[in-house]
Amino acid sequence: MAQVKIVTDSTALISPEEAEKYDITIIPLTVMVDGTVYQDGVTIGRDEFVQKMADAENLPTTSQPALGVFTEAYEKLANEGATSIISIHLTSGLSGTVDAAKQAAMMVNADVTVIDSDFIDRSEAFQVLAAAEAAQAGASKEEVLQKVQETHDKTDLYLTVAELDNLVKGGRLSKTAGFVAGLMNIQVGAHVVKGDIEVEVKGRGSKAIRKYIDSIIEKMKQAPNGVKRVDIAHVGIPEKTQALSDEIKEIFPDAEYHIYETSPTVATHTGPNAMGISIEYN
Repeated sequence: MAQVKIVTDSTALISPEEAEKYDITIIPLTVMVDGTVYQDGVTIGRDEFVQKMADAENLPTTSQPALGVFTEAYEKLANEGATSIISIHLTSGLSGTVDAAKQAAMMVNADVTVIDSDFIDRSEAFQVLAAAEAAQAGASKEEVLQKVQETHDKTDLYLTVAELDNLVKGGRLSKTAGFVAGLMNIQVGAHVVKGDIEVEVKGRGSKAIRKYIDSIIEKMKQAPNGVKRVDIAHVGIPEKTQALSDEIKEIFPDAEYHIYETSPTVATHTGPNAMGISIEYN
């Protein structure tokens, strides 16, 4: 019987319980804060990182895992009897992790399929969990891949960015634009489409973001088969995130809900007070 094993990275926010239940291998990404290198979820916690980022003299820098981390993981799974390995990772638009995984896959004596999820946060996790559930149920490699694609096509990810300093420091927004945005209290609402972050709203203050969230909820109401789950990731705003989750739950009571502090990789790019709303439809 085919034995398909699933690998992902730490930006998917897979919980320890999910990893254990579905035997998911998680490759940690790394982040450097003022000269010290940390592994996400291994040598630094996510709450801890948010505080370190706030206290840092310089913007933290992120990097994809080394090839050896991938090859070691793939070889270990192959030696344990995996006939196929499916490795699902965050969008290549934000990190070189997918490319590193593909290079590693060519270096090992194992059947490894690397997938760019086109997403981050729990939107990435939805594909990972769908794959792991199918694999655990005895699905073939082809069946697992089909399930991943189906889940991908039923997923939406929306971002709200309250402070643009990190985008400016990271070179993703001009300093002039960032300066003007800071003076005017500009906040951004964006939709992640095929791995690209498409800004849909730019407005002053929280009212613009509230209006954007209302428009997301209206889109959710139009889903022909309803909403399966809504997971929200955030950077240092658990109370605000919980309030939004509770609000959406009243509208879609049959869906599943979870809240997570996002990964250092994503937090470094979005900055504090950002949110990622991951929606999977039935």
